[in-house]
Amino acid sequence: MNNDELNQILELNGEDRYDYFLSLVGEEREIWILVNAENRFLKIESGDGDIAHLPVWPSSAFAAEYAKGSDDLSPKSISLPDFFKKWVPGLTRDGLEVGVFPGRDDTLWITGPEELKRDLQDELASL
Repeated sequence: MNNDELNQILELNGEDRYDYFLSLVGEEREIWILVNAENRFLKIESGDGDIAHLPVWPSSAFAAEYAKGSDDLSPKSISLPDFFKKWVPGLTRDGLEVGVFPGRDDTLWITGPEELKRDLQDELASL
C-alpha cells in the first residue's frame, strides 16, 4: 500500500473505516495492536477515565502510522482465532472496549469486544 492509499483510507469517517477494518481483517485473518518494549499493549483511557479501550488496526502499516513519533511503540499481530479465544474474554473481563481503527481526526468506532467478534464472524461468513 502506498502513502496515497494509506492517507485516503485514514481520511475516511469512523463508520467507513470500521467497514474497511472488517473487510481487511476478514481477508487477512489478523488484527494489529501496538505494544511497548515490555510487550504491554497500548490502552487508551478517556480524559475523565470513564472509558478505556484497546485501539486496533487492520494492518501493520496503519498501526505503524499511528505510532509515528513514539519511540516505544511497535505493531504486533494477533491472529483472529487468538483474538476470539483469548482477547475477547480478557477484554470483557477487564471492562475494556475496543477502539477500531483510529483515524487522522482522532475519531474511532468504539465497540464492545463481543460485538466486534460478532461483526467479524458475520464478515467471515459472507466471504
